[in-house]
Amino acid sequence: MICPHCEHELLRKERPGNRCAYCKRLYALDPKTNPLSLSDLRVRRVMAALSADGHVAVAPGQLWYALSRRSLRTSSLGAVWNPLLTVAGVVLLLAGVLVPFVPAFLTGAVFLLVSLSVVVARSAGVGRGVPRVERDAFRSVVLAPWLRVYGALPPGLVDEPVRERSPYAAPPSPRKPAPGAEAPGVLLCPDPSVIAFLAAEGVAGHYGLVLVRTLDEAVGLAPRGPVIVLHDADAHGVLLVRRTRDAFPRTAVVDAGLPVGKVRGLAQAVPVRDRWRGPDAAARRELAALGEFGEAELKWLGRGWGFPLVGLPPARLLDVVVRCAARATGRPDPARAGAAGLGFLTWPSPGTGRGPGT
Repeated sequence: MICPHCEHELLRKERPGNRCAYCKRLYALDPKTNPLSLSDLRVRRVMAALSADGHVAVAPGQLWYALSRRSLRTSSLGAVWNPLLTVAGVVLLLAGVLVPFVPAFLTGAVFLLVSLSVVVARSAGVGRGVPRVERDAFRSVVLAPWLRVYGALPPGLVDEPVRERSPYAAPPSPRKPAPGAEAPGVLLCPDPSVIAFLAAEGVAGHYGLVLVRTLDEAVGLAPRGPVIVLHDADAHGVLLVRRTRDAFPRTAVVDAGLPVGKVRGLAQAVPVRDRWRGPDAAARRELAALGEFGEAELKWLGRGWGFPLVGLPPARLLDVVVRCAARATGRPDPARAGAAGLGFLTWPSPGTGRGPGT
């Protein structure tokens, strides 16, 4: 790897304890020990791409996805132990033949069979889309070492509250809003990184919207204007829109989330499989009852697959929200008039350079 301070190319023995043997300075991330094979220089390059060289804010979830995007395309199933299992199987098999020793032969054969099964499973896509570093662990695995070495987050990264990441919930119980709590409009998004990103960009204030993370918070505000729902392209996001419309039968509810059908058809959109927060049986039945998805899409959603909002490049996500908010509230923003020329679900084409996270 290259030292992020003096730019010397360092062998493994020349960087003990994450310290450069030439300039004697510490660095945060070593690609040999980091689960995402990250270096400080790669984090800086990705941050520069995400932030458009400092012109757009970036939240931790957006950085997590960009740094994980490459590994999400491949399966990590048996990546460490399967080669060792193969070698052990070959050695035991040969020993069993040459000695001869039947238990060694049988054990080697079993090892090789398991190893072959893992290879077949990986080629079939088993384990693909599962993050090597879970989003909830990103702070401790990447951001904490960075803070220890540099004393601050990467330039341009706005922090978010440390709390539950996906507060999707059943419809709230009806309740009256507190006096004076009525809001002109609400932008509902369960993702704390997206909320932190939009707050840093000042979108809500310009359009008279209140940023909330839960449907219960939105109901408590009793908005006079529109309720804009910004969500992931997954089962929970789809159901959140339906539940919001049920909670606000007399208020305009705008679905500004990622459309499942379009996302699934884009090669550049690398999905994530959330094994721990997938829809339960009741939610799967609710999805099927909507009548909006075919069998393949229902199976995809039911297995916990989805594409997160944080996967959109920040500049494009900002353009989407700005255009939607301007249309819903009738308050166009002249300062962002050029944003309408950018597509909703477009990534940099191969001819325009490498996109973030590649």
